[in-house]
Amino acid sequence: MATNDDPGRGRDGAAGSRIRVLLVDDHTVVRRGLRGFFDLLDDIEVVGEAEDGRNSVAMVDALLPDVVLMDIVMPAMDGIAAIAEIKSRHPDVEVVALTSFIEEERVTAALEAGATGYLLKDAEADDVAAAVRRAHAGEVHLDPQVARMLAERVRNPPDHEPLTEREREVLRLVARGHSNKEIAALLDITERTARTHVSNILGKLDLASRTQAALWAIEHRAV
Repeated sequence: MATNDDPGRGRDGAAGSRIRVLLVDDHTVVRRGLRGFFDLLDDIEVVGEAEDGRNSVAMVDALLPDVVLMDIVMPAMDGIAAIAEIKSRHPDVEVVALTSFIEEERVTAALEAGATGYLLKDAEADDVAAAVRRAHAGEVHLDPQVARMLAERVRNPPDHEPLTEREREVLRLVARGHSNKEIAALLDITERTARTHVSNILGKLDLASRTQAALWAIEHRAV
């Protein structure tokens, strides 16, 4: 575990105009390669590194990065458990999964845990930077292979219980990237009610995450 920046430099500090990234991977060579690439960019800076999920949670507590690039398979605590822990402690910190695995179960688990993006380690460097920027902007970035896999799943869904008109309204807003809080404000309902609607939508459509719900909405022209 290593850092190169003062943990007191928060989002509004001197480096506030740059996207602050924490690298998490149990392979030193991967972390070095990513750091070397990001060091060439003007808008992204690496504020720390962690070699496993447990250390990544402690590093996020200390550094409050904007975005975490998270490996999935690691010792001590795997990436999926770390994503869930980080998002429960720091909802505003975005996490992008960066892994060699494309199994649907892993993808779904990472997105359900709160990952904003999912990239494979053979992605081009520019794609990794794009994923970081999109995560920082609150947008989802999926590896094309992952997007195709999820799209194929929603193309051939099982028979579903029909959505209510209100659930369709909520689904459209989910597909446009709105949070539960924003949905509540737009529809003049409580945040708890918005969260319940989202949960009902996922259950009726047999989906595991908001990202899958957004893809389903686009595929079925709900937006």
